Amino acid sequence: MTAETEVTGQPVDQERKIAGLTVDGWRNTTLAVVLVFAVALPFGLGSFETFQITMVLIYAIAILGLNVLTGFNGQFSLGHSAFFAIGAYTAAILIERYGVSSYLTLPVAGLVGFAAGFLFGFPALRLSGLYLALATFALSVATPQILKYNHFEDFTGGVQGINLLKDSAPFDLPLSVDQWWYYVTLAVALLCFWMARNLVQSRTGRAIMAIRDNPIAAATMGVNTGLYKTLTFGVSALLTAVAGALSAIVVEYVAPDSFTFLLSVYFLIGLVVGGVGWIPGAVIGGAFVLYVPNLAEGISTGLAGVLFGVIILLVIYLMPSGASGLVRLAVTQLQRRFDQDNKKA
Repeated sequence: MTAETEVTGQPVDQERKIAGLTVDGWRNTTLAVVLVFAVALPFGLGSFETFQITMVLIYAIAILGLNVLTGFNGQFSLGHSAFFAIGAYTAAILIERYGVSSYLTLPVAGLVGFAAGFLFGFPALRLSGLYLALATFALSVATPQILKYNHFEDFTGGVQGINLLKDSAPFDLPLSVDQWWYYVTLAVALLCFWMARNLVQSRTGRAIMAIRDNPIAAATMGVNTGLYKTLTFGVSALLTAVAGALSAIVVEYVAPDSFTFLLSVYFLIGLVVGGVGWIPGAVIGGAFVLYVPNLAEGISTGLAGVLFGVIILLVIYLMPSGASGLVRLAVTQLQRRFDQDNKKA
């Protein structure tokens, strides 16, 4: 029998059945239900609500990128707002200055983000822990100032930023602009999550996690720790840059002050709330960082920051392992309850 060790210390038996389905069966069924719900969702929402759900998916992609770096490779980053900005400005400049199609800017932004992350990963190889966090913090603080620099205004728009206009649905599809870009974002998000899952489950993914668990032992086993750390940084930046490009297109505007250090903090909060090292948790984290600050501000504008902080503390206290720990604990409890019912029967 195969088992997955949980945060609680109790194993979840992957082959044991609950109501006729294995854990994998329940996982696949849940995924199918969620996908059907996601496809139908825009038709039951207004334009603004559809825009918000789209932003949740965009934040989820960015948090997924951070999760690949921190959750699976153990490298701590406070600078992912910089890679988000790189993707956003790449898309905005290509669309506004050079007339490139919005759709083509997504892979280009990903490649630019990968190059930026890979190059930043080289000097970061000698850093770890707090020192790496400090280096990425410096990157996130410097990026908005670089975007405001006078000599770059012809490309970045300086303090004023760049205004965009997103494309309507092609082929006369009966979809509004917000609905169309929701589906585009959903498709990109599914692709990114599929890529991340395959990466984690591959031989490369096992090497990446081995470095996280014990870099010395991984190097002894023949893992090129320097190369894998740098590549992981690049892949993480790629995902975050794609999210940034989608954000620029969906919001139809980019400006330096939209990519401050606070955005990196939000990504980190989303990672912790969703669950470090749990891929689906990025969606939960994205929803948290979008809706909870708005909820706190709706309760009290003057005390919004205080309320947001209190909510974060409560979430950490109640779910120290994030949503992933809660879900896995629920699966374990369901297995125990089902086993007890079977014994009584």
